[in-house]
Amino acid sequence: MGLIAAGWIIILLLGGGIALERTLTRQVVANFDEQLEYQLTSMIASAEIDSFGEVWFYRTLGDQRFLEPGSGLYWQISGEGYEPYPSRSLWDRTLSLQADKRGAGTDAAAFDSEVHIYDSAQFEGEPLRIAERTVILPGSETRWTFAVASATQQIDNQIQQVRLILTWSFAVLGLGLLVMALLQIRYGLSPLRRVRAAIQKLRTTGDNRITEPLPAEVEPLVDEVNALLEHTERQAEEARMHAGNLAHALKTPLTVLTNAATARDPNLNEAVFRETRTMQRHVDHHLARARAVGRRAVGQARSNVRASAEAVRRAVERLYPNGRLDIAGTKDALVAIERQDLDEILGNLIENAAKYGGGSVFVTLDVEPDSEQCQIWVEDDGMGIPQEERDRIFDRGARLDTGKPGTGLGLAIVRDVAEIYGGSVTLDESEDLGGLLVELSLPRA
Repeated sequence: MGLIAAGWIIILLLGGGIALERTLTRQVVANFDEQLEYQLTSMIASAEIDSFGEVWFYRTLGDQRFLEPGSGLYWQISGEGYEPYPSRSLWDRTLSLQADKRGAGTDAAAFDSEVHIYDSAQFEGEPLRIAERTVILPGSETRWTFAVASATQQIDNQIQQVRLILTWSFAVLGLGLLVMALLQIRYGLSPLRRVRAAIQKLRTTGDNRITEPLPAEVEPLVDEVNALLEHTERQAEEARMHAGNLAHALKTPLTVLTNAATARDPNLNEAVFRETRTMQRHVDHHLARARAVGRRAVGQARSNVRASAEAVRRAVERLYPNGRLDIAGTKDALVAIERQDLDEILGNLIENAAKYGGGSVFVTLDVEPDSEQCQIWVEDDGMGIPQEERDRIFDRGARLDTGKPGTGLGLAIVRDVAEIYGGSVTLDESEDLGGLLVELSLPRA
């Protein structure tokens, strides 16, 4: 920020200084030229033609420098057929005028009575600024060229002084602006240093929120930090809860196995098989929830529902080659859920439909495109689930058809993972196929 501020200050002041310098320089030159033109007009107004046809002044010019040789201020009058009439300050020198080069004094030349001002270096070591004008005086037909010349040392000194004043002024101004910008940056960023100190205090004291008053400019940042801390705390609490639930769930099977082994139970093999299956169900269930919670904490996920459903269909068709699986619905529906979790949810639902149904499975994606959540229907032509059993079927290990292999965790995992992402799952009866209808709702991305 300091470098950017310094760069802009330098660029703007440099551009402004150059523009101001040129403006003031032109003004100084214009004032100088105006003085020359005033003196030229006074010369012409004071000139007359004498009886010999030559120019003379009926009144003395006011500036004393015209009488001092080498004073730097000169005048001269030239006319065709007449010797140049110089001021005493020219002494033995003569001005070379542009009008003479143009032939302004000849009859053949076009008459030009405008004032011409230009620079000249005809005198060595003394640059001149010359103003000249060609006129015809009353009583004469000769074209007389009046010229006033002045050394440019005075104007050069004025321009040099203007440039020096501008340089120092803009240097001090730029330094002051830079110091003010740095002070403003330091003062403006001071709330961030206070936030850093508050976060450091959280780490050293063990507090879980930033509660000290801070400026309004950083309150949104503090709110986001507090929200992140709350989210992390909630994630840790969920992890502790899952660990506690898993430990509690495994405690009973382990106790049964320990007692059976201690008592040398003749049915130990059967007990080991039964209890290890129970422990496996608990481990799978809690691992699925833990993975979903961990992925949700990473950030806002985006998954294409059609792509996930097609991938699941290819896998299910290999397991149940004699079944029929149809998918309908939009192809661009996106949900805010990780692809792995979406595959697991759809995999459990579609596999259950293929396993327990009569052979036909119909999946409808994004049933209501205008709704806030993406609706996914999975229907089969099986026996369905009675109304009184639809709530119990979501319990861990609950199975209605024990004749087919399974752990009874599929719907429980579907419900838990969907709820972690802010979705839901309900059961109903399929009107088209007559079997079970699973209605899955997931938040849109």
